[in-house]
Amino acid sequence: MPKEFPRTRRVGEQIQRELASLIHDEIKDPRLGMVSVTAVIVSRDLAHAKVYVSVLGNAEQTDASIRVLNHASGFLRHRLGKILHIRVIPELRFYLDRSLEEGARMGALINAAIASDKGNADDDE
Repeated sequence: MPKEFPRTRRVGEQIQRELASLIHDEIKDPRLGMVSVTAVIVSRDLAHAKVYVSVLGNAEQTDASIRVLNHASGFLRHRLGKILHIRVIPELRFYLDRSLEEGARMGALINAAIASDKGNADDDE
């Protein structure tokens, strides 16, 4: 029977909380926009972590923020090592989380389809 809360998920959630705080408080790069850590997926051996972030801004600001975070990943990993009490601190790799944009796009498509259906229903009557 699988564990209800696997260790990798618990570690990922802890890293997510700590990274959100570290990014906000420790990184003072002006190219870094408004960043939210949306998810952290840790490999089974805890050697690697994919960190998904959402960034407020246009595509240029988003790309710059991802570059800044990937450049600062060593610093962030070092700081996590001082905070977390685990033997192996994962190597961090930052990725843009497009799920919020996709959700908004899908919502707009659904609303347009509903409005179109209502318009067609009114025309039929």
